[in-house]
Amino acid sequence: QVQLVESGGGLVQSGGSLRLSCAASGRTFSNYAMGWFRQAPGKEREFVAGISRNGGNEYYADSVKGRFTTSRDNAKNTVYLQMNSLKPEDTAAYYCAAVDSRFTNFDYTKARNLRTYKYWGQGTQVTVSS
Repeated sequence: QVQLVESGGGLVQSGGSLRLSCAASGRTFSNYAMGWFRQAPGKEREFVAGISRNGGNEYYADSVKGRFTTSRDNAKNTVYLQMNSLKPEDTAAYYCAAVDSRFTNFDYTKARNLRTYKYWGQGTQVTVSS
């Protein structure tokens, strides 16, 4: 079992920045590829970013490419999502998710698929005002 706890959300003006963190516990963090998703009210949960076990591969949705960066610190059991140039349409609850990827390939197709992930956090709210 892996427990994931997101933090760092809040209210920010358009053009501002936030850094989300997702702290993991329970299993060997470096076994897990991580993903970030978001869900706005009335909309489906959508892929934002993904990162491989060792951080060597990162994947992004087109809507955030060039503005968001994901990274991880396996020594701290934490994955991050740095969000710059925020827009009102980035307003959503943001979730991190984990999947054991020691024995499977973690590519863009896998990263963007909600069904890839076994463990999910409770989410943190990001609100961008115009």
